[in-house]
Formats: sequence, structure tokens, C-alpha cells
Amino acid sequence: MGNKIQFIDRLRLGFAVSVAKSVTFLVRSLHLGSASVLPGSIARRIEPRILELLSQQVKNGVILIAGTNGKTTTSLLLCTMLERKGYRVAHNSTGANLENGLMTALIENTNLLGTLDVDYAILEVDENIVPKVLKPLQPRIILCLNLFRDQLDRYGEVDSISKRWTKVIATLPPETVVIPNADDPTLSLLGQQLSQRVLFFGLNEPEHYLEAIPHAVDSIYCPKCGHSLDYKGVYLSHLGDFTCPSCGFTKSKPTLESREWSQILVGLYNKYNTLAAATAAQELGVDQGTIRDTINNFQAAFGRAEDLTINGKRVRILLSKNPVGTNETIRVVTQSTDKTTLLVLNDRTPDGTDVSWIWDVDTEKLVERGGTLVVSGDRVYDMALRLRYSQTSVESPVNLIVEEDLRQAIATALEHTPEDQTLHILPTYSAMLEVREVLTGRKIL
Repeated sequence: MGNKIQFIDRLRLGFAVSVAKSVTFLVRSLHLGSASVLPGSIARRIEPRILELLSQQVKNGVILIAGTNGKTTTSLLLCTMLERKGYRVAHNSTGANLENGLMTALIENTNLLGTLDVDYAILEVDENIVPKVLKPLQPRIILCLNLFRDQLDRYGEVDSISKRWTKVIATLPPETVVIPNADDPTLSLLGQQLSQRVLFFGLNEPEHYLEAIPHAVDSIYCPKCGHSLDYKGVYLSHLGDFTCPSCGFTKSKPTLESREWSQILVGLYNKYNTLAAATAAQELGVDQGTIRDTINNFQAAFGRAEDLTINGKRVRILLSKNPVGTNETIRVVTQSTDKTTLLVLNDRTPDGTDVSWIWDVDTEKLVERGGTLVVSGDRVYDMALRLRYSQTSVESPVNLIVEEDLRQAIATALEHTPEDQTLHILPTYSAMLEVREVLTGRKIL
């Protein structure tokens, strides 16, 4: 009876994959996008267990990467490290990180019979669906990057997400390896509560402490007892070196010494991504030479500190989709000598329809330095108003330009960018895709 069920499953899986691949071919042939979601959605209707049936075929295991910020960069870094060692890796490289996107990424690497021939599957996963996909995926390694407020209309508070993660991860086999961010109090506690093998990553570089805890901080209270945490310092948002004076809860010890690891990508947030990928790669047996060489020669994923040359001028795209991420991209901008910035704010489903989060962003730092700020996007006037309120006086040196049309906004920003400087573009997610299409003429999704 078991063999018959297995044979029927194989037939259904093969049919589902064949249909999905046909859809992929059709969508791409008609230049309707990269077909990173629809094939998985259709295949799932034919075979509801497709995620489980495909993930079971991954030879060396699934690596799941979850968190609010940094998933795409971390997964691409780790994928590159493994591929340089000769491994075949399935990876949802377009960033489609909901269930249908995960299925599509695995289908992409199968033959028409539904046979998946890869050594690893690296899947970046939206933080809210982690409880849904852990059972069918049965990951070998889970990387927990961070938890910040993101898309207020979709997600609850970070502590509720962390509790759901802890509950479902605890049901996984003891050989599962979990790698949380030691500097995030909620994730540090998550790791301390698990019976699985746990490794931590984090910073130990006090010279990078912020001068003060930022306005957009999410959690400065002990996730164990609720008392206010004592911070020696914070690196970004609530990530830092902390202890609880009430119950004794404290930051977990990272596996790697952060000072010993360089980074090529801009922004302290990318140091976390670097350490996360390096910790996972080392656990998988990748030698340090390959890990370090990959880091030192790495090129950013699309829209994540991605550098382009347009009309002879350098353009840097810094995805900015929530308060913490935007504060960090603003830090990158203000630490440069460049004086032109384009901010693009959309409120579509991939961005989150509630844009009130922009009032938690420290835009004052961007306005205070002066220069030219161009704003565009679906909610262009919301962003323009936020920047106006950021001006400390009517004599502020900033040149604020409001342009509804994105193409014209990009052209205007480029015109105001001197030849020897970089235009920084800070877009939300759907805006980033539009910006890249305008700049490169290619769609991502």
C-alpha cells in the first residue's frame, strides 16, 4: 500500500512540475516577468504536498534564512560560498519568500518528472510564514537574522513572532542547527531556550555603538521577565550588548569573533549579514579561505547596496522598507560626502499599505546635512511632508524636490548629482523594482 501511495505521489508531483514549468516558459516568453511565484501557486493546487516532496530530495539539506532585514544578502552570500566549493544549490534568488515563491524556486531545479538534483536548498523565508513551512521543509540549518517592526498592517509585534518561532522550532529534530543573532534580545533568548544545537552570531565592536538608542527601537525590555534591559551600547535599533538587571538574562556569546571578519558591503547591518553567512558556511564545512575570499569579492544583491553606472554617473540603490532599515541606509548616506538622495515611497502589498512608519525614521539627519532631496512614489506627498517636518528651521539648506513621475524623478536626481558623486536611491520594495526597471530596462519579478 505504501509503495502504491508513493507511486501515485510521484505521478502527481511530476504532473504538477510539468504544468509549472510550462507556465514559467509561457510567462517568460511573453515577457510578463520572471515567473517567480505563479508556477509554484499552480503546482501547489495540483499537489498540495509539493514543498515537502521536493525538499525531501535535497541531498545535504535545506537551509532556511528568516528575519526582517538582510535575508536576500545573507542567502546570496552563503549560496556563493557553497557554489564556489562545487555544490549545486537551489535558491529563491529573486526574493520571492512566501510559500509559492519557495515552491517555484525548487521547481526551477527539477526535471519534468519532478526529480530535484541539488546538494543544498537555500531559502529565504518571510518571518511570518516560518511556522507554516518548517514542518514540510525540515531544515538542516535555520538562520534567524533579526526581528524588527515591518509592514504594520500585516504583522504583530516582534515578541509574538519570536514566540511562534520558538514553539515550532522546538518540535524539530535535535540535530537541527539554529543560528540566531546574539545581539537581538528576543532571538538570543530563543536560542537559549532550544534543545537543538545552537550557534550565535553578533558584534563585539563597541567603537560602532550609536550615540543614543534610536527613535525606531523595537524592544529594550527583557524578553524573559519584562524589566528594562541595561545596554552598554546599541549597534542599530535594539541590537547591542545588553543584560537584564532583574533576572540576569544576557547576550549570548557569538561563535565567531566579529573583529576578525572584514566586509565589502556598505553599512553595519551588512556586517551582521556577513557574520551570519560565515557562521553557517563554517558549520557546513566550508574552509575559511573560501569564506573570506567570497566576502571580499562579493557583489550586492539587486537593490541591496547595489551599485550601477547610469549615464556615466554612479547610482547606489539602498532598499528602505521599514524604520530600522531606513535609519541604517540614512546612516550610510550621511557618512558619505554625496549630496543628492532620491526617496521613493510606495504603499503596495509588498511594501505594506500602512506608511505611518516613516514618522519613526530619523529623517532629520538626512535633512540637516543639506544637499538635494528628491521624493517620488505612490505616497510622494507623505514623504515630502515628513521631510518638511524634519527641517529645524525655514532656512534649512536642503533643496527638496517633489516629483510624482518616477522616471522624471530619477532624471532630476541624476541632473543634480555631480560627476564625482553618487546618487543614493532609498526605495521601498515595489519602488525598488520599478527603479531598477527604469535604470536597467529589466524586470525582476
